[in-house]
Amino acid sequence: MAAGRITKDRIARICMVLTTAAVNIVLLLVLLGLFAKSGPVLKQNNLLQLIFSSEWSPLKGQFGLFNFIFGTFTVTFLAIIISAPLCLLTAVYLSEYSSRRLLYWAKLFIDMLAGIPAVVYGVWGVLVIIPLIRDYFAPLFGKAVTGYSLLAGGIVLSIMVSPIIISVLLEIFSSIENELKESSLSLGATKWQTVKHVILKKSLSGIISAVILGTSRALGGTMAVLMVTGNVAVIPDSIFDPIYTIPSLIANNYGEMLSIPLYDSALMFAGLVLLLIILAFNIASRLMLLKYRREV
Repeated sequence: MAAGRITKDRIARICMVLTTAAVNIVLLLVLLGLFAKSGPVLKQNNLLQLIFSSEWSPLKGQFGLFNFIFGTFTVTFLAIIISAPLCLLTAVYLSEYSSRRLLYWAKLFIDMLAGIPAVVYGVWGVLVIIPLIRDYFAPLFGKAVTGYSLLAGGIVLSIMVSPIIISVLLEIFSSIENELKESSLSLGATKWQTVKHVILKKSLSGIISAVILGTSRALGGTMAVLMVTGNVAVIPDSIFDPIYTIPSLIANNYGEMLSIPLYDSALMFAGLVLLLIILAFNIASRLMLLKYRREV
């Protein structure tokens, strides 16, 4: 019996190792494939010029990605700034204050939001968010705009990533031992003090992980962002100006590049840059989490 259990344990361990290796190999193959396809444009252009130049003119052989990189970062940052506090407060309320019946229906609604295709969010943004910005919000600041803007992209993207962040936060809060909460309450702490000093402190690393997951999802947002940001490759002066992101660039132009030399390679290089940004962000965030856990 003992030998059988040891054998099963070894088989399970081998399967997990192989699965982990397969996932990493797929990622490595994607990186190598994008790098190989990026070869022609890298041979004819300086790497720093490709990344930091704002000149994007394929007919002239100019493929500067800075405006697209900047647009990707700004719309992602705005989306997280909007969604993170709202998601945290929502998760705290649902896990600590709401009834079980409300929590059940809220989870069902959140799961439905997570399953909605991105293009539907984009259509909703065009029909609702764009007119609100154009007709009501922008005029308050003396702006006459079309509504297709960084702000529209940030709002739509924040709604898209919210179900993911809330779901992760609810799982994190539900894993905290009831004994900790009851001990805090028994010492005379209020409900909010317990949430603030026990629950949030205990789950801080998990909260950071949830925000990281939402940020990674936002960095790759394509269709919805493409439909509401205006897709103009400029550095915006305000949140009411249009922007252009790397995913939108690839989605908009990949079918039109066959007749232009180096266009295919430039778009593959853009995809490589986006993937490296996401990888670097996730690695840096994980290192921060490990440092925090050691300090705690």
